[in-house]
Amino acid sequence: MKYPKKVKLTGREKRAKSVRKKVYGTAERPRLSVYRSLKNIYAQLIDDERGETILGVSSLCPDIKEQHIEGGKVNSAKAVGMILAEKSKAKGITKVVFDRNGFLYHGCVKAVAEGARERGLNF
Repeated sequence: MKYPKKVKLTGREKRAKSVRKKVYGTAERPRLSVYRSLKNIYAQLIDDERGETILGVSSLCPDIKEQHIEGGKVNSAKAVGMILAEKSKAKGITKVVFDRNGFLYHGCVKAVAEGARERGLNF
């Protein structure tokens, strides 16, 4: 009888799991989840009760590509936060719970949060 291999989690995945135990999104106050890859940044509003994504924005979206943002990834991450806040306000969402997804709250992750706060999202 063969047993399935045990998958080892990375440090970021462990931190993300421990944070996810405490952070929970509802329809009134969804979870703002941020994922950072080497080249791009992604942000989603998630309703954990229904298990669906309400809204998603990334640095690959045409809205951000049209702006021709200079200054590197941090400035484009801030633009992602601003656009996410504008779209969420259009859907009637003003309060969110921030989920940094195991990443350090600094650099691009912090820029997304600051951009969203600038445009009126409350954490």
